[in-house]
Amino acid sequence: MRGLSLYANVGIAETYTKHQGLEIVVANELLKNRSAFHQEMYPSCKMINGDITDIGVYKEVINAALNANVDFLIATPPCQGMSIAGKMEENDKRNSLVKYAINAIIDIQPLNAIIENVEGMLKTHLMHNGKKTKIIDYINAELKPLNYFINYRVINAANHGTPQTRRRAIVLISKRQVWEFPQTQEIITLRDAIEHLPSLESDESSDIRYHEAKEHNKRHIACMSQTPSGKTAHDNAVHFPKKEDHSRVKGFKTTYKRMEWDKPAPTITMANGSISSQNNVHPGRELNDGTFSDARVLTLKEIFILTGLPDDWTPPKWASENLIRQVIGEGVPPRLIEALLSTIPK
Repeated sequence: MRGLSLYANVGIAETYTKHQGLEIVVANELLKNRSAFHQEMYPSCKMINGDITDIGVYKEVINAALNANVDFLIATPPCQGMSIAGKMEENDKRNSLVKYAINAIIDIQPLNAIIENVEGMLKTHLMHNGKKTKIIDYINAELKPLNYFINYRVINAANHGTPQTRRRAIVLISKRQVWEFPQTQEIITLRDAIEHLPSLESDESSDIRYHEAKEHNKRHIACMSQTPSGKTAHDNAVHFPKKEDHSRVKGFKTTYKRMEWDKPAPTITMANGSISSQNNVHPGRELNDGTFSDARVLTLKEIFILTGLPDDWTPPKWASENLIRQVIGEGVPPRLIEALLSTIPK
């Protein structure tokens, strides 16, 4: 199979597609640094950098896909307009970006396609022909007349070979027959995935490439070193998150929070480098003095593993740590895509 990837990010979703006989030969990404990142990771893929809502860029993408005899499409439109982490505004223009993916399916007529987004996509509306329409109803209305079978549901990447809880709406589209979802796999916990890596404190490094701890604010370290696995520092009686004037920092109980060893990681977000953001702190280990080790966010190496990337996954040398953290936070776990492709209609 030869594929087109829309809203391609840096190609994290594509990591294992060749295992299932799919090569992404054309891709489109809006942001220049991500396009360059993708091009370095996949030099044989034709990367078209630009805004797909621009008619010229859209035509260039479609023509490239037709010339390359593309018979597969994957689209992961930006999700901020549908995500509970955002404002979830119904008129958010980003909710309509899925239209360009559907138009591409209509113009290219691939045999199979995947649309992926946050679970809120299945309940989100867009404006179509002057009417408010659910996105999934819009997809059905546009593609069923072209003899496409459409199957959709919310699935969790943790059930498909990824040690991370990440619930995603998946729409499977095929001209051959109903594309069935794969069976669930055994859960992989943080203990299974990253316990073997050496303990690190703020700004420490190891002999393992990318296993280097970020440097953190001393007040953050102080409260997290008193916080056990699975708990938030907000619940500490004395060592709670404090401002410079020592007053209490207010916030959700999911912030300043350690992960749990015997569960998959919580969803890794774009803000995975911040202790004060959602569920980002290493589970830690209890020390002899009653404090807890690893008062830090995950290292890049730990994030690579929990995303399901291979041991030899190597980003471009020029990519900053912040960029790498951001693109992984917005990426699609590649083992999830591999699992979906394993049941593609033949």
